[in-house]
Amino acid sequence: MRKHSFIIDAVVILPDHLHCIWTLPENDHDFSTRWRLIKSYFSRKCETISPENISISRKNKKQRAIWQYRFWEHLIRDEIDFQNHVEYIHYNPVKHGLVTAPKYWEYSSFHRAVRQGMYDIMWGAGEEIMVLLLRVRPF
Repeated sequence: MRKHSFIIDAVVILPDHLHCIWTLPENDHDFSTRWRLIKSYFSRKCETISPENISISRKNKKQRAIWQYRFWEHLIRDEIDFQNHVEYIHYNPVKHGLVTAPKYWEYSSFHRAVRQGMYDIMWGAGEEIMVLLLRVRPF
């Protein structure tokens, strides 16, 4: 964050993937460097993760099988698109059957959004939230 600043507008961390919305500084579009640094830092700090079935290619490069090589990027078009993506992120643990409501998933910016008055704590509880998102290309 010190060398490559950005704002985390929304995030959810799930057992096998994560979603986030970032705001980068004006005229800065370098998502790749930020993801590389985050993945690298996380991997170094998780030495206790049990060894996985790592391909020969990854072993030769001294890589672990924690992360995918690519990520999906989408440029937010407007406020409606932003809100749709934020809701998709915050509802994702429910969608994947991990909890019955976003309030029960602690690894999410949902709780910050509730404190900021963006959501009622009961949002997404007892109702299915449907969000239409565009497919975007991997990087």
